[in-house]
Amino acid sequence: MTIEELLEQCIQKNLIDLTISGLKKKNEELPVKIKVRPVAMKDKIEYQVSEFIGRKVFHKNYKKDELKKKITDWMQEDYKQAQFTMTDATAQILSGKHSQTVKYKKCKEVRVQRDLSHNRTKRYILPEGTPVGFLIDLGVMTKEGKIVRQKYDKYRQINRFLEFVEDILPQLSKEREQTIIDFGCGKSYLTFAMYYYLKELKGYDIRIIGLDLKEDVIAHCNELKDKYGYGKLSFLVGDIASYTDVDAVDMVVTLHACDTATDYALAKAVQWGAKVILSVPCCQHEANRMMENELLQPVLQYGILKERMAAILTAKGYDTQILEFIDMEHTPKNLLIRAVYTGKDSENAAEALKNMEEALHLNLTLNKLLGE
Repeated sequence: MTIEELLEQCIQKNLIDLTISGLKKKNEELPVKIKVRPVAMKDKIEYQVSEFIGRKVFHKNYKKDELKKKITDWMQEDYKQAQFTMTDATAQILSGKHSQTVKYKKCKEVRVQRDLSHNRTKRYILPEGTPVGFLIDLGVMTKEGKIVRQKYDKYRQINRFLEFVEDILPQLSKEREQTIIDFGCGKSYLTFAMYYYLKELKGYDIRIIGLDLKEDVIAHCNELKDKYGYGKLSFLVGDIASYTDVDAVDMVVTLHACDTATDYALAKAVQWGAKVILSVPCCQHEANRMMENELLQPVLQYGILKERMAAILTAKGYDTQILEFIDMEHTPKNLLIRAVYTGKDSENAAEALKNMEEALHLNLTLNKLLGE
C-alpha cells in the first residue's frame, strides 16, 4: 500500500484523529507535533489541523484533498511518523531518510466516533447557562448563568470534583442519612457543590459538616447556607485533630490540608470506618523530610518528584486510586486520593507497605495515630 492509497483509506469520516510527530531535523519554526481531527462545517466534513509550536497551538481547517497533499509533504520532508486512529482501523506511516513504510490494520471492535462539531464543549455536571445560587454568590457565575472568566479554573475544578463524587455514588446508601465531613473546607466552593449535587440533584438524605479554623470564612458560609435553606449543611470553627462531635461518618473529604493535617484527617476517617475518603495532600513536609533511599536518589534529588512521591505515600489502609484532580497548570498539588473501604484486609499489602516505609526511612504521623 502506498502513502496515497493509505491517505485515501484514512482521511474520511471514520477518522477519529491523526498525530504527526518526530521532527527529522531540529527546526524551531516547525510544529513539534501536529494533530488532525474531522469537524462538521455546514453539513460538510473538513479537517481541523492543530500545530503545536512552543507553548502555542495554531488551528486551521483543510478540505480532504488539501490535507492529503499537506500530509504527503510533511512526511516526505519533515516528520518521522504519523499515527491514524479510525473507528474501525489503525494505521501508521514511518518515514526515514530514504524510504517510507505504511501499515494498516482493521480493528476487531468498532470505536465510537467523537463529536464532530467544530467547537466542542465539555458536558459539565453543573452546566454553564443554568444559574446556581451559591455559584453566583461565590463569584463563579453571573446571574444569567455565565461563568466569570477569571473563575473558569475554579468552575472546572468544581465539576471535576463532582465527577469523583459521581463515581462513588454506589458506595452511599439511599436507605439512611449519610454523614459527610469536609475538613479544611475554606470558602466551601466544593462543600456547597457536593451538597447541591447529592441533595438537590440526586436526592440523597445527607448531612454535611464543613470544618475550618477561619471564623470569618465559616460565618460567611453559614450565612449562605441559611440563605439557600440548606438545612442539613453546617459549618463549624474547629481543628481536624481535636474534632470529636460525631461517632460515625460515611464520607470524609480533605483537600489541601497542610502537612500532617492530612494524616489526622485520614486517621479520623479510618477510625470512623468511613466508606469513602477523598483527599488531596498538601506540602507533606514530614514525609518529604524523612524520605531517603540510595537507590532512588537520582529521583529524590528533584524536589518536585520527591514532593509528588511524598503525597502518594500518605495514602494507606483502603482500596485506593491516585487520580489527577485538575491540570498541573492550575496547581502542582493536584493528586487526589480516592479511597473506598472494602472490609478486606490484605497481609501482602500491609507487608509491602511496611517494607517500603523501612526502605524510605519513613515513620509517619498517620502510623502513630492508628497505633501501628
